[in-house]
Amino acid sequence: MVKNARQVAYEILCRIQKDSSYSNLALDSSLDNSEMSNIDKSFTSALVYGVTERLYTLDFELSQYLSQPLKKLKPQVLTVLRLGAYQILFMDKIPDSASINESVKLTKKNSMSYASGLVNAVLRKVSTNGLTDTDNMTIKYSAPDWLCKLWVDSYGKDNAISLLEATFGSVDTVVRVNTLKTDSDSLISILALEGITAEKSTITDNALIVRKAGALHKTKAYSDGLFHVQDTSSQLCCSALRVTENDTVLDVCAAPGGKSFTLCEMLCNSGKVYSFDIYEYRLKLIDDGAERLGINNIVTFKNDASLHNINVPTADKILCDVPCAGLGVIRKKPEIRYKSSDEIQKLPDLQYSILKTSSQYLKVGGTLVYSTCSLNPDENENVITRFLEENRNFESIRILPDLKRHGDDTDWISLMPHIHGCDGFYIAAVRKIKDV
Repeated sequence: MVKNARQVAYEILCRIQKDSSYSNLALDSSLDNSEMSNIDKSFTSALVYGVTERLYTLDFELSQYLSQPLKKLKPQVLTVLRLGAYQILFMDKIPDSASINESVKLTKKNSMSYASGLVNAVLRKVSTNGLTDTDNMTIKYSAPDWLCKLWVDSYGKDNAISLLEATFGSVDTVVRVNTLKTDSDSLISILALEGITAEKSTITDNALIVRKAGALHKTKAYSDGLFHVQDTSSQLCCSALRVTENDTVLDVCAAPGGKSFTLCEMLCNSGKVYSFDIYEYRLKLIDDGAERLGINNIVTFKNDASLHNINVPTADKILCDVPCAGLGVIRKKPEIRYKSSDEIQKLPDLQYSILKTSSQYLKVGGTLVYSTCSLNPDENENVITRFLEENRNFESIRILPDLKRHGDDTDWISLMPHIHGCDGFYIAAVRKIKDV
C-alpha cells in the first residue's frame, strides 16, 4: 500500500530530527523509489522543506497554546504539530479543517492516540488566531539572532530582509549544457521530448533553467551525458577563471565535481584539469561523472588542499572553492540556517590556509579564483584582503564586470539570490605578478 504524502513527510521529519540528516538527502532517499504520484511527491517535499525552514516560527506559534514547554513534548507529537501548523499558516490552498483532521489521523496512525486531543485543540487555536504579526526577525524569518545581525551589519537591513525572504520556497533547477556533446537549443528540444521545459539563462551562456524539473537524473538526456546540474552561481565562478585552450587547471576542493566538469567543457577537452579532494570515495563521484559526460582531460587526485604537496603540478589557472558555512545556499539546505556562530568562526583560518597553499602552485601571470557559497565577509572579502596584504606578489583582478555589485564598486562580487536570481556566492580573483 502506498503511503500518503503527510505520513511520508512525518517519517522523514522524524528521521531528520533523530539523525540530524540533511532534508534534501532524506527526501531523495525516501522519494527516489517511491510509488507515490509526482503530485504527492511534490507535496511531501513542500511539507518537509517548509517545516524545516520555518522551525523557529512554528515553535513560537505553537508555544502560545501549550501549557508545557515544547521540549517536554514527545518529538513525534511535536513533529505532527509542526506539520499541521505549517499547513495552516503557510499553505493557503489547503483548508484548515483538512490540515487539522489529517494531523489528528497522523497521531492515531503512529501510535499516539493519547495526543490526538492535544493536537486537535492546539491546531484549532492556530487556525483561529493565524500568524502572529511581529517585527522580530528571528521569529518572522525563522533565523537565529546571529545570522540576522550578520546580514544587517554586512549588507544593510533591506538586503538582509530580502536575503532572509529568499531562503524560503522552492528553487528552479539550473543545468550546465555539455558543450562537448550538444548546445543549448538542441538540449532544450531534447528535454521537451521528455516532457521537461527549459529556457536559457539570461545571466550566463550554456545554462538552462528547468521548471519543475522532477527526477532529471532519470532522463535519457542525463544518461547520455548532455548536461550536469549546476547552479548559475557555480557556472559564473568557472567563467571568472577565464580558462583558455590547453591551460593546466587545478580545482583544489573539487568533489562532487561540477565545477571541474564545466571547466573541462570550457577547455573543449584540451589541456588538463586536476580535481582534488581529501576523500578517496568522493573522487569516484568525479570519475563517474566525467565518464558520463565524455570528459577525458580530467585527472582526479587525493589531496589535502590546506597542506603543500610537492606532487601537485604548477598551473595556469586555479579554482579555490573552499569549504564554507553555506549561508548562500540555505534555500536548498534549510538546516544551515540553524548552525551556531561558533561553527562558522573557525572557518576563515582554514579558508586562508587553503588559499595560501593553493597560490603556491600558480605560475607567474596565472589567475586564481577564490570562492565560497557563503554570504559572510569574514569568509569572503576579509580572507582575500588578508591574502593580498600578506602576499604582495599578487594583485586583484576585476571579474564579471557586467553584473551588478552590492554596495561599493569592487573587483570581487557577492552574488545574492534576490539580486542575481541564483545561489548566494562570493567570487574573487587574483593574478600572480612575480615570484618571491
